[in-house]
Amino acid sequence: MKALYLTGAAALALVAASPGSAQTAPAAASANQQAEGDPGDIIVTAQKRSERLQDVPLAVTVISGDAIAAQGKTSLEGAQYLVPSLNFLKSGTTLNQSLFLRGVGTSTFSIAGEPSISTVVDGVVYSRAGEAFGDLVDVDQIEVLRGPQGTLFGKNASAGVINIISKKPTSTFGGYVEDGFFSDSEYRARAALNVPLGEHVRSRLTGFYTNYDGNIRNVTTGKLVNGFEHYGGRLQVDADAGPNVKLAFIADYHRNNDDCCGEVIATGPINTATGAVTTNASTAALPTPRGTDTRELAQNLTTRTKETGYGFSLQADIQAGTQTVTSITAYRNYKNTEIRDGDFLPAAYIGFNQLHDFGPQTGDTFSQEIRLTSPGHQFLTYVLGAYYSRAASERIFTRNDQVCTSAVTPAPTALTPCSSASANPSTFPTGTADFGSVFKNVALFGQGTLNISERFRVIGGLRYTVDQLDVFHSRATTLAGPGINANFDQGVYNEYIRLVALGVSPTTAAPQAVSASNGVPFRAKATNENLSGKAGVQYDISHGSTAYATYARGYKGPAFNVFYNLTATGTNVIAPETSDSYEIGLKNTLLGGKLTLNLAAFYAKYKNFQANNPDLVAGVVVTRFTNAGDVSTRGVELDATLRPVRDLSITGGAAYTDAHVDKFNAPAGSATIPAGTPLGFAPKWKGNVSVDYRLRTGGFADVLLGAQGSYQSSELGLFSADAVQRQLGTIGAYSLVNLSAGLVSKNDRYKLTFQVRNLFDKSFAAAIANGGPGQAYRYQIPRDADRYFGVTGRVNF
Repeated sequence: MKALYLTGAAALALVAASPGSAQTAPAAASANQQAEGDPGDIIVTAQKRSERLQDVPLAVTVISGDAIAAQGKTSLEGAQYLVPSLNFLKSGTTLNQSLFLRGVGTSTFSIAGEPSISTVVDGVVYSRAGEAFGDLVDVDQIEVLRGPQGTLFGKNASAGVINIISKKPTSTFGGYVEDGFFSDSEYRARAALNVPLGEHVRSRLTGFYTNYDGNIRNVTTGKLVNGFEHYGGRLQVDADAGPNVKLAFIADYHRNNDDCCGEVIATGPINTATGAVTTNASTAALPTPRGTDTRELAQNLTTRTKETGYGFSLQADIQAGTQTVTSITAYRNYKNTEIRDGDFLPAAYIGFNQLHDFGPQTGDTFSQEIRLTSPGHQFLTYVLGAYYSRAASERIFTRNDQVCTSAVTPAPTALTPCSSASANPSTFPTGTADFGSVFKNVALFGQGTLNISERFRVIGGLRYTVDQLDVFHSRATTLAGPGINANFDQGVYNEYIRLVALGVSPTTAAPQAVSASNGVPFRAKATNENLSGKAGVQYDISHGSTAYATYARGYKGPAFNVFYNLTATGTNVIAPETSDSYEIGLKNTLLGGKLTLNLAAFYAKYKNFQANNPDLVAGVVVTRFTNAGDVSTRGVELDATLRPVRDLSITGGAAYTDAHVDKFNAPAGSATIPAGTPLGFAPKWKGNVSVDYRLRTGGFADVLLGAQGSYQSSELGLFSADAVQRQLGTIGAYSLVNLSAGLVSKNDRYKLTFQVRNLFDKSFAAAIANGGPGQAYRYQIPRDADRYFGVTGRVNF
């Protein structure tokens, strides 16, 4: 219903802005026109107004849409190779993928946990981590803001913000068509059409289609997996609804069908006490493990994700005297269905059960943001705002097992299928859980700058947040088995509380309470209020050098560990996470504007850090979502761009990050992660460099040459109290080199680009998990772990 209201409001607004009824108004100025600076300056909106990147007292890395496209990637996964502080956790479904900044991020199977890094697309906050990993099409630029950003952005983020800005409609007819073909049967197509609808109304329509067979062979079915098929579209309409009112309506839709991401069994069976490879009957059914070179799996169910999403937003910018009032109203709808082979074997065997998951999830989000922005050149400049969002999610998750035991004595030592005469008749444990959450967030925020002099500024901001989180869970189990706990609902929980009050231990009370199951969903609620803020100073050392120092208080609201196998012992509230972040920086423009060199040093301390560590639930490895205690991160960052001549650009960055545990808060019955243990997906060293050159031939076409390299040191893929798991779950250091060459017509109308990714064919794992057959380790092998080639053609008109 909210979507219909929003669409209707947009339609009325656009009709009002048509030439027949709109007043005469100048065309909207671009961001580059709105901010003063040299032609080569990068303009950002990191502080909710258009400013030169070099004037912003904040660590920001800007990636152009062209740079992302040159990566050969269609999502934020490619951005990690261009931003040293950014890391990406690949998972079996987009629901469980995560971003990390400065070593801090949140990855959880819980439906009631928020990400540490907020993704904002054209002013709209994406409330779920999974929504952030769609295809990036027609992107103008991506701004990666590090550190807490609550005093300016509508949804607080304790570690940072990814701010994605799309290309805007223009007043001239035009567009482009682009097609790409890559090795291993990958095809990409995208197009954009810019259509003026009158003197005061402009529109832009974008569409895309991508298809990829995959990089892993399932030897059971004989087919490639870990591929995808994506398609979707986007409509933008901008209108001048009078001399002081500008409207922007956006509607988007996407549909993904991924047979991704199946995990390869990359090691042999493991002795969990020593980490040594041992023997196990399961190896007879599995391809030979070859570590990061493993490219085969054997599963009788294809792990896949089906996803559909759409959204609408309407932004109004109203000039009220010298002030600008901005309203952004948005609605998003998201559906994701996960299908997973959780036993990693081609059949059920004696001693090795079959475990298959089917878990559709639905959700929607409504948000409203209102801001008041002052003019940019006065003694006090400010942005004041209010924000409201409601994000609801529900998942109906079914797990089906097949279990058999030996019918003969002694039991077979060889791997024996449950269909064999040597096996007793199979049992089929099954259970279905219906669970969900509703996040409500209301906030008032603001940030101001006192321009004490032409060279010295004082910065201050506050945010007042009210969070409410409601959750529910009900599991009906026909037959309990591996990975399937008995019933859980409100009746079970109430009986558990009664038994504990009588002095029964929680571990004893939990199974005893199952007999009180009544089918009524368990419900819980958490509320919290928080005041956070920011303070800092900025000083222009010279015309081309600016120094700043800031302190920011970050906040992330309460959570619950609500997942399929929830029991009464895990219903506690996960307390809000807070952080104290300190940053100093120096931004330099040198050599007459040809070189920009930006440096930042940071330290942040997180309390009640919301994190995951591996745990065994009903015989299946999951991640336990808890308040992990106190952690901290510190380091230095460098971003640089050199344009020595007109057609040569060299960009790069480097980061040193030390993110580790200070004091771990172990849940009852769990081991403690030692102080000093690195956080997951936090390499200490990471860097990248890109070189692009246009050789002007004077002929029919110029030559384009490009090279890009990235490096990262080893990182912890398993944040665990077990030293063996940490050792075997460490992702090794790796470097990647990519090359490109192309031809472009002198007027840039035609362009043909050839590229090779991962030139030296360096193999690596994107994620490592334990819990495979015989306690073997499972690897996620991404597309970029193999060398591949491609050609892309583009026509602009």
